[in-house]
Amino acid sequence: MALLLPERRVAPRRVRRAATLAVLLGAALVLGGCSSDTEAGRLAMPSPVTEEGEHTLALWQGAWIAALATGLVVWGLIFWVVVRYRRRHDDEVPVQTRYNLPLEIFYTIFPIVMVIVFFDHTIKTQNAVYDPDAEAQNTVYVVGQQWSWTFNYPEETVTDSETGEQVQVNIYESGTGNDIPDLYLPVDETTRFELRTPDVIHDFGVPGFLIKMDVMPAQDNSFAVTPKVEGTYAGKCYELCGVYHSRMLFNVRIVDEQEFQDYLQAQYDAGFYSEEPVCGGSYTTTQVGLEESNGQVCGTDEEDQ
Repeated sequence: MALLLPERRVAPRRVRRAATLAVLLGAALVLGGCSSDTEAGRLAMPSPVTEEGEHTLALWQGAWIAALATGLVVWGLIFWVVVRYRRRHDDEVPVQTRYNLPLEIFYTIFPIVMVIVFFDHTIKTQNAVYDPDAEAQNTVYVVGQQWSWTFNYPEETVTDSETGEQVQVNIYESGTGNDIPDLYLPVDETTRFELRTPDVIHDFGVPGFLIKMDVMPAQDNSFAVTPKVEGTYAGKCYELCGVYHSRMLFNVRIVDEQEFQDYLQAQYDAGFYSEEPVCGGSYTTTQVGLEESNGQVCGTDEEDQ
């Protein structure tokens, strides 16, 4: 005896509209309850303290919003189908659908469109964050070495305490494994970081910046940021660079212009200055494979590697 399939029943328009409306309202409630001023609104991303970090946060939030909205629609449709077309009797066989050409075209084309849109926004964010043509008021040569950081402020103008004259020198601060260095940045001014290293690959990053970049031997990497919030923020190396990688910490102090100039003057008065940016103090020159010297000039020449 042939098996008699039940007649397929099409859901009334009201039911379909109600299901669609419920999914959209759910998405609106979930996403609308989030504020960028809260950790939940930032979706666990740190609060950006630079103008460039705002672009990274926007991309992060947009990606999650798109993913959550897509997930809500898919989950809503799954649960609606499970409930609407569930098996109601033991002797009932659900309606079998071989294919639905419009639906198959949709769920093939739509993900491709989503990927293209996300790729486009990623490229725009990358261009905004890593703009090589951004005009910078300040330059800092950041040197990562095993296992600490040296921050150089080249061609800064300070006052010589003996002569009272204005001089242009390179001010620097070099940390050690037991001494965490400070990186001073003036607020509301664009600073470009020139990244150098005399030994292995490091990675310079500050969670509050929402930006990080590799520091590589024989390769000049750089990026610029514009701090907008004064305060002290933690930074670290994001690349496993050796046995004491965990010591590669530093503090970023975003201050007003006067405090920034006072810091440079204090470093000069303490003797932390040179004619050219240096790749660290004696702490770096005592590492295995590096020769003893009074301080290496930063660069990509063979003698600096």
